[in-house]
Amino acid sequence: MYPFNSVADRDAVVNEMPWDKRDKPVTIYGRLKRTAEEHGSRPAVSYQITSGPTDPVEMVTWQEMHDRSVQAANLFRSLGVGEKDVVAYLLPNANETFYALLGGSIAGVVNPINPLLDAEQVAGILRETGAKVLVTLKSFPKTEVAQLAAEAVKMAPNVKTVLEIDLNRYLTFPKSWIVPLIRPKNPVSHNARVLDFNAEMAKQNTTLDFEDREVDRVGAYFHTGGTTGTPKVAQHTYGGMMYNGWLGAHLLFNAEDVIICPLPLFHVFAVQVIFMAGITSGCHMVFPTPAGYRGDGVFDNFWKLIERYKVSFVITVPTAIAALMQRPVDADVSSLKVAFSGSAPLPIELYNRFQEATGVTIVEGYGLTECTCLVSCNPPGGNKKVGSVGVPLPYTDVKIANCDTEGNILEECDVDVVGEICVSNPGVFVGNTYTEAEKNAGLYAGGTHLRTGDLGRMDEDGYLWITGRAKDLIIRGGHNIDPAEIEEALAGHEAVAFVGAIGQPDSYAGELPCAYVELVGGAEASVDELMAYAKKHIHEKAAMPKHIEVLDELPKTAVGKVFKPDLRKSAITRVYNAALAKAGHPAEVVEVLDDKKRGLVARLRATGEVDYEAVSHTLGEFTRPFEWMD
Repeated sequence: MYPFNSVADRDAVVNEMPWDKRDKPVTIYGRLKRTAEEHGSRPAVSYQITSGPTDPVEMVTWQEMHDRSVQAANLFRSLGVGEKDVVAYLLPNANETFYALLGGSIAGVVNPINPLLDAEQVAGILRETGAKVLVTLKSFPKTEVAQLAAEAVKMAPNVKTVLEIDLNRYLTFPKSWIVPLIRPKNPVSHNARVLDFNAEMAKQNTTLDFEDREVDRVGAYFHTGGTTGTPKVAQHTYGGMMYNGWLGAHLLFNAEDVIICPLPLFHVFAVQVIFMAGITSGCHMVFPTPAGYRGDGVFDNFWKLIERYKVSFVITVPTAIAALMQRPVDADVSSLKVAFSGSAPLPIELYNRFQEATGVTIVEGYGLTECTCLVSCNPPGGNKKVGSVGVPLPYTDVKIANCDTEGNILEECDVDVVGEICVSNPGVFVGNTYTEAEKNAGLYAGGTHLRTGDLGRMDEDGYLWITGRAKDLIIRGGHNIDPAEIEEALAGHEAVAFVGAIGQPDSYAGELPCAYVELVGGAEASVDELMAYAKKHIHEKAAMPKHIEVLDELPKTAVGKVFKPDLRKSAITRVYNAALAKAGHPAEVVEVLDDKKRGLVARLRATGEVDYEAVSHTLGEFTRPFEWMD
């Protein structure tokens, strides 16, 4: 473990030796094997299918994790999976999900898929990656994952084998007896073989049946968030995965730590940062319920689970923190050291509330799927600038630049000047970030740094601040939504001429989708009618607009494109004024300015006797800053 309390600590790690001289395995199997040799009898993962603090748990040691994952890898090879072939999984969290994850990346390329997508989107990803094998659930009550998988495979004939996992084995009497009686039907109309994952895996050796070639290669495909049409699929190399695991294990966790991670194992943060750091450090990871934070009773029992496992690190996201702060800390959480928050900006009010309730500070981090994940984080033991995403991590170089469409750097920005955040580190697969070559065109600043599409600045102390987005993604609770999905759906309505979809501020999810619509001349359509149309034509539930507003004319650029900054200003004004009115504050947003340093800033005016501190608590629940007018 290295101290990581400052920029100087970060620089000391880099100056000690270059990244390529670090002692680290080349392959995922090499990493798993070394950890099993060093920590074989120690707990690797504790998984419980229900959330109660005394409910049954299945704990897997590092040796068992090694053996089951090797069996899975041997199974995949026996099904025709080579180094460049793809094993996809469409799964909730379970111990088998880890075996599919590791086994898939050892035998070939593993491709986790979000079960919250619809069948067309899942099928699009399966076709894009050319997956030969899909690991998914056997039909089970209260989930439609198996039905989703069957429908998707029907549209992806490249999938030759479906391996099913039955969660019933985790249940105890009487539930384990009831499930087979009420198991939903899942008539299969695809041509793939359907086999039992655990039964087939049990037939395999616990030593590799094939050579693990010690070469750096692509080990994982991760699709980016809300996908429409042909999805974007990012390629992750063994080297990038090792880098993310190395950072966690050498700057944050050690073998004695216990990490609770109720995030889904299709999420890049959960897999490439937390699980890879777990494998690298040999620590103990706790995964409660198949749905993680979304699971029944997880929030209600969360503090008791921390007491049960003596958790030292909480892995979370702002929406989960908001939900936890609505519940009392009703257990002994003295084992907690740090909470690590990623995926979306954290409102300062939420940060303060969590620290006051638990006595534990939150470390904010920044990363993205295209970088394998990590870019920066606030030093755990050092100066935390709330609202910033900390300092770039060791071996990560961040440029703030303005580029042309080809990626040529027009200018590098000075301290505190906003530009596009461009990243170079071992997690960036230069030239091959996406599986489709044309999607990599113009993606690299100066041919070396990934253009993130995020706007930000670097302050004089070397801390990175995100101020907005050059690309239009809406980030709802850490889930990326492409506004094109909303715009294309609503544009199909015969009365609609133009649509602009953006993310409006939300105190819980960070952003929620909203849409502004301009109607065809002479046409009529009510908001209710447009909402109903959107519900019918938008495939992704998370992309459904929270608010639709019809304007006489949308703001447009000189070339006729919808000018979204004006829409964002309108949304901030509307949402902030509604929050102020609901809380009874005599104040209003008069204007929203585009500040070069902070991005969009709401400017407030008092309309009566104002409690300024109370207003700061109300608006502190949102991520966009505000200021008072003189």
